This record gives sequence, structure tokens and C-alpha cells, in this order.
Amino acid sequence: MTKIFKQLGRHWAACLAVVALLVVQAYCDLSLPDYTSKIVDTGIQQGGIESPVPDTVRDTTLQALELLMTEDDAALADAAYGDPDADGVRVLNSDADTAALESAFTTPDIVLYMAAAQNAATAAGTTETVTPTSYDLDAVATQFAAMAQAPGAREMLQAQLADAVPQDDSVADSLSSQAMLLVALEYDAQGIAHDVQMSYLLRTGGQMLALTLLMVAVAIAVGFIASRVSAAIGRDLRRDVFKTVVGYSNAEIEKFSTASLITRTTNDIQQVQFTCVILLRMVAYAPILGIGGILHVASGNTGLEWIIFVAVAALLALITVLMNVAMPKFKQMQTLVDRLNLVSREILTGIMPIRAFSREKFEEERFDKANTDLMKTQLFTNRTMVAMMPFMTLIMNGTSLLIVWFGGKAMDLGNMQVGEMIAFITYTMQIVMSFLMLSMVAVMLPRAGVAADRIDEVIKTPAAIHDPAAPKALSEGGTKGVVAFNDVSFHYPGSDEDALEHISFTAKPGQTTAIIGSTGCGKSTLLNLIPRFYDVSEGSVMIDGVDVRDMSQAQLHDQLGYVPQKGVLFSGTIDSNLKFGGEHITDADVRGAAEIAQAAEFISAKPEGYNTPIAQGGSNVSGGQKQRLSIARAIAKHPRIYLFDDSFSALDYKTDVALRRALKAQTDNATVIIVAQRISTVLHANQILVLDEGRIVGKGTHAQLMESCPEYQEIARSQLSQKELNLQKEGE
Repeated sequence: MTKIFKQLGRHWAACLAVVALLVVQAYCDLSLPDYTSKIVDTGIQQGGIESPVPDTVRDTTLQALELLMTEDDAALADAAYGDPDADGVRVLNSDADTAALESAFTTPDIVLYMAAAQNAATAAGTTETVTPTSYDLDAVATQFAAMAQAPGAREMLQAQLADAVPQDDSVADSLSSQAMLLVALEYDAQGIAHDVQMSYLLRTGGQMLALTLLMVAVAIAVGFIASRVSAAIGRDLRRDVFKTVVGYSNAEIEKFSTASLITRTTNDIQQVQFTCVILLRMVAYAPILGIGGILHVASGNTGLEWIIFVAVAALLALITVLMNVAMPKFKQMQTLVDRLNLVSREILTGIMPIRAFSREKFEEERFDKANTDLMKTQLFTNRTMVAMMPFMTLIMNGTSLLIVWFGGKAMDLGNMQVGEMIAFITYTMQIVMSFLMLSMVAVMLPRAGVAADRIDEVIKTPAAIHDPAAPKALSEGGTKGVVAFNDVSFHYPGSDEDALEHISFTAKPGQTTAIIGSTGCGKSTLLNLIPRFYDVSEGSVMIDGVDVRDMSQAQLHDQLGYVPQKGVLFSGTIDSNLKFGGEHITDADVRGAAEIAQAAEFISAKPEGYNTPIAQGGSNVSGGQKQRLSIARAIAKHPRIYLFDDSFSALDYKTDVALRRALKAQTDNATVIIVAQRISTVLHANQILVLDEGRIVGKGTHAQLMESCPEYQEIARSQLSQKELNLQKEGE
């Protein structure tokens, strides 16, 4: 996991921006339940009235309320309102001290409303509670106005209020909502109750809409930044892996296997990339949302906070069990993906021999086993994750049920309102969902961690073959192309037996050195030591007196024109393939090389000529054409040293002879080393090396070897008739 966070750390500025945006998103998300509570409690239940102090009040009602206040409170209230208009309505001043007015108005509001309710009950002739109307309020206000004329009326009413209603803060807070009933009745009397309610609902709803739009914009911005960061991480990882793999020797390629390297470059990096998006969008957001929700719940006085702790404990227990069950399987999954890719690649690349040997059934069973193993593991992990959802739903619904049950009792006791309970449920669900998000990510992280480890293993595996710290340079003016093997021995990594033993020879410019021998005797291995596909175990390979290990690989490869045993072409055109050796290759070089390689005829026969497309791997040309194009690619580079690794095997004898004759004229000043199976290919070489089980058992010309080397004689007799051998002797 530290490797994933290390990748995110490279983009720390973007990550900080994401965290800042997520804080804004969480603020918006956590504010919405409060607004919902306000709409339900204040906007609907209280008619949009937020304070026991009315914004507008009729003069008669204000006088009745002031009669129920102390002289100081009455003076404060009278000063807070402007002069009455033509309808006798007074408007609250904008600079009024609202907090002091609320303390002054709360108890008189309740008393005046109760008096209006009593008047309504008396008028209806009942002892039950009756909702008063504006007529009842006017009647009571008139009575209070008449009482105000009596001496000592205020003192008498204050004494009665002191006995009837305790004047402590806790009672004032609990009765605040009841005080607003008088304000609603007053607004109804003015005919503005509906307008006040709609104004509040529109204002609060508009604020909710603005917060929602801000939250949407922030979420889009977070998604955009997270996607760019994860895409950049994927790009950088692919670049690092590819750069590392390109520098690998054959030993490292064989260690990882091609199928595994492809999986690590594609599937594993995609896994890390996807996880980075989730980390930025969910893992960073869940704690902010969860902690914010807990703080909101803790700041309230609902007494239901214990329900959240029960839900969180149940979630943590569930996540712990699931992680212990699913974690081992997630670690196995990447290995099984590797295995499936390996089997698929082998079958697809070997489809022709599979059909030729009627092994379709066997290969289908082999693929089915790899596929089934992966399927079983995926099914197990998926079923584990699916099993988590019902338990999560049970916990969430059980939490909601507990909140409704105990919240209903709190509302019955008057300790909670409907909107508060709705907000509490919403906050609880947000807290639970934040833990749910973390649990889902916690399930994904092990697999992503395994993928990150596999990627890091490739990047941190050093190449066995690398440039020296202080490379020696070949003299440009004195570069000749002399290749010398000095007592070279070599064994493959992990092998105890030498593939080559005590090889010594010199290949000179203007001469052709041929290497021949039975299959598996080490011919290609010997040739691969020159371009440093492998490094010698003992001895040295020299070019113009400089050990190939002491020069940079770039300079070494600039001297070589290498034609592999299996012709390899790249997707593009014939022209792009022949110019593969460097930008210095001109069109004239390409056409000259094609002529020498006997490829010009079939190229010109194609409608698009040198612009003919080449499919991946050269699958749209024949084996002989592919080989000739590979030879032409090496010739076009004009190297000092030509290396042909059995590169004429797919050519017919006529083309082989014509190609070697043209090549001889081209390479008069170059060193040519040819690995071959056919005697006819090496017949006219200046020096022939005969290998047998990794050792040189013969060295010389064809004539010399026919006299002195039994192994060479055996190869010659197996390929040439007695008549051809006699003719060659006569020609000598």
C-alpha cells in the first residue's frame, strides 16, 4: 500500500486540492440535513416563523404584549419598532437587538396566545383546547388595552406571571416554539401568514439548491482532478515499466516471462490506476464525512448518540470478518491472471502446430483449468462482497428503526421535533455510509497492493547487462570492426554447465567468418555474446581491442547489423521497417539494401511498393520475404560488423546464392559473421568455425576442414552428395 501512496505523493499539489474540495463537498453534504430540519420544523410546522419576535406587529397587539412585560422590556420593545402605518402596523427596525427582544417577548407571547385560546374556548362553550383566530386575538388585545387604564395593572399582571410561568432560561427555551404560535396568529391577523411561510421556504430551499449545485460542481472538479492524477500515475508507471523492460537482458525477460510482464504492464497498472481514483474520491472523503457527521450529532441534545456507536461497532466487526476471509483470495488472484495470460498466449501463438497435432481438446482442457481456477477465486471474492451488502443493509435499516423508535418517544416527551429526527437519521446514514465506503475500499486495497508490489518488482529489478560507469569510446577514425573472442566461456543464469567453453577466434574486416555445427551446440549463443544479449562468464569479447563490456551499449550496437534467426518485423510499412536502424538511413539506402537482399522484386510487385503496410509481427508476408526484409534492414544501416544468425534458412538455393554474392560486394570492408546450418551457405567463407557441444573442434576453410575435421566432414556428407563433394575437390 505504501507504494500506491508513494505514487500519489508525486502529485501532492493535486491531492491537496482534492482534499480541500472534499472538505467543501462534505460541508455542503453535512449542511443539507440541517436545512431539511429547518424546512420541516420551521417552514412547515411553525409557518416559516424563526423567532418569537414578530417582524411586523399591529399596534394593539404590541400594546397588549408590552403590558405583560416589565417596564424596561416594554420600553425596549416600543423602541425596536417604528411608528404605525395607516393600518396600524409597526415594522421591526433592522438594527434592533433581536436576542434581548426574544427574551422579552417569549413569555408575553405565550400568555397572550393562551388568553386568546381561552377566549376561543369560552366563545365555543367548551373546556377543551380550541385553536384561536385573529378575532380572539383582537378581543383579548382590547381587554388588555382596557386593563391598562386601571392603576397598577402592569404590576398585578407581572405578579400573576411570576407565579404562573417560571422565569429561568431552560423553561424559556422549551417554550420558544409555543411563543411562535402567537406570532403566527398575529401574521394571520395581518393577512401575511402565507407570504411569510412561502418566503421562508423559498429562501431556505434556495440555499439548499445553492449548496447542492456547489456540491455537484465540487464533485465534478474532484472527479476531474482524480481522473487526471490516476491517468498520470498509470502513464508514468507504464513508461517506467517499459523503459525498464526494454533495458532488460534475456535473463530478466525469462525470469518474469513475457506473459507476466504484459499482465503487469496492463492489468496491474490498471488496478493501481483505478484504486488511486477511489482513494482520492472515496477514501479521502469518507473520514471527512464521517467525522463531520459525528460532530453534528454530538453537538445536538437528542440523547440518541449511542445508536451510532452501536452501528459503527457492528460495521467494524463485519468488515474485520470479511477481510480475514477474502484477503488471501485477493492475493491469489493476480497469480491466476498471470497463469491464464500465459496459457492464452501459448495457445494463440502455437495454434498451427496445435491443429497439426490435433491437440485442440488437450489445449481446451488446459485453458479451461486455468480459466476455472480464476473463476472460482473471483466467485469466492465476489460472493463474499455480495454477502456483505445484506448485512450492511440490515445494520442501516436496524439503525433507522432504533432512531425512529427512540426518537418517537423523545418527540412524545417534547424533547425532539420531526425535522430533528429526520436530520439525525440522515447524519447517521452518512456516518454509516462513510464506513461502508471505507470497507469497500479496504476490500479492493489488498489486490491493488499486490499489483503495486508486482509493478515495483519489475521497476526495481536491475538489468544484469548495463553500461559501465566510465565507458570507453571507439576511435572514430580507427574503427575497423575486428571482433576477437579471447578464451570465452559462458553458462546461462541458473545453470551449472557451460554452454560455451574456451572459445577463441578473430573475425577480421573484409572477411566472412562462418559458424556451423549440430543443433544445440551453441552457435546462436556465441553470436549473442557480441551485442551483449548475454555477458560472458569468463574471458572477453573485443571489438577493435576494446572489451564490449567497457563500451556503452549504444555505441556497441551502432557498429552492428544484426539479423535474428527468426525474422521480426514491426507494424508499419516496408519503408519504416527498413529505416528501423536510424534516421540517417535515406530512401536510396533502403532501395539499395532491398536490391542486395533480393527483396526489391517482390516489393515492387506490390501495389503500394515500399509503402505497403506490414501487419504486427510481419504476419502478412511469407517467411522468406520476412527474412529478406530483416537482412535488408541490417544492410541499410551500413554497419561495420554484420551478424547473421542462421538468416538464410528460409531462402531457396538460387536466392541464397544471389544474396550472398551481392552481400559480398557490399561488405568488402566489413566484418561478416554468419551462423548457418547449410554447408552451401558457408562454403566460400574465409574462416569456418565448427562447434560441437560448446567447443571449437575445427577452424579453417572448407578445404582445410574437409581434410582435418571429422565433425565437419560428417555435416558435409549429410548435406552434399558424393558427386558434389568430388566437384568441389576438383574446383579447389
